[in-house]
Amino acid sequence: MIKTGYKQKLTVVKKVDFGVYLAEEGAPDSEKERVLLPNSRVPEGTQVGDKLDAFIYRDSEDRQIATLQEPKLMIGGLARLKVVQVTKIGAFLDWGLEKDLFLPYAQQTYKVEQGDEILVTMYADKSDRLCAKMDVYKSLEDRSDYKKDDTVVGTLYLISNNFGAFVAVDDKYSALIPKKEMFGAAEKLTAGMKITARVARVMDDGRLELAVRDKGYMQRNEDADKIFEMLKAAGGKLDFYDKSEPELIREKTGMSKNEFKRAVGKLLKEDKIDIGDGTISLRN
Repeated sequence: MIKTGYKQKLTVVKKVDFGVYLAEEGAPDSEKERVLLPNSRVPEGTQVGDKLDAFIYRDSEDRQIATLQEPKLMIGGLARLKVVQVTKIGAFLDWGLEKDLFLPYAQQTYKVEQGDEILVTMYADKSDRLCAKMDVYKSLEDRSDYKKDDTVVGTLYLISNNFGAFVAVDDKYSALIPKKEMFGAAEKLTAGMKITARVARVMDDGRLELAVRDKGYMQRNEDADKIFEMLKAAGGKLDFYDKSEPELIREKTGMSKNEFKRAVGKLLKEDKIDIGDGTISLRN
């Protein structure tokens, strides 16, 4: 069976004025599916019986057609492609062939703009037309050589309200920043951004759990600096303290209550703050 979206070794079974027809080797003539390789793509000297490695896609009239060009992406694969056009129905991506690859709005995990380079995979829709999608979870590999506390670089491709931020490490490996970890990020995490993170855990199936906050004392120092700057920006006084409700502390600082208490303790030890009745203030 000649499949759209894949590269296949096919045999030249007929020559015509406008190209050659390719089919699978060994299939009876009466059962052969044939696909056209247009004249402009036929190598010089090609004869009936020759075998060619052809990629199958659909032309502007949705007819199955062959090319010997190497596309940047095939079904199930991953590639970073450039957005060449954004329209009312979706975006179009440069994937190395004459006809650009369609990215429907329904398959976008965030809004894309012309000129963006985005990580996508490819699938065939119900009409056997090739399309791109930005949720690459099923195309990523689970197992990598990364270990706990390694530093990794990845692309955040999807934000989930239930689970957190899904990341493609090296545009290849599956990783997750848990929802609770996102609150402590130095900047708001958004789909499409590239991040540097630490491997907090390697899960049983090999997927990576990432942390965007530093460990231990390094994070305590960073949190203390953040609170100190918040105090200065607020005129020297904050209307919450280390015994405030965890939800309020999280809302105000992005820290857990324990992280906040450790940071406040550091500032107290350094004689930089005073704690009053429900408040924290800079020490004069």
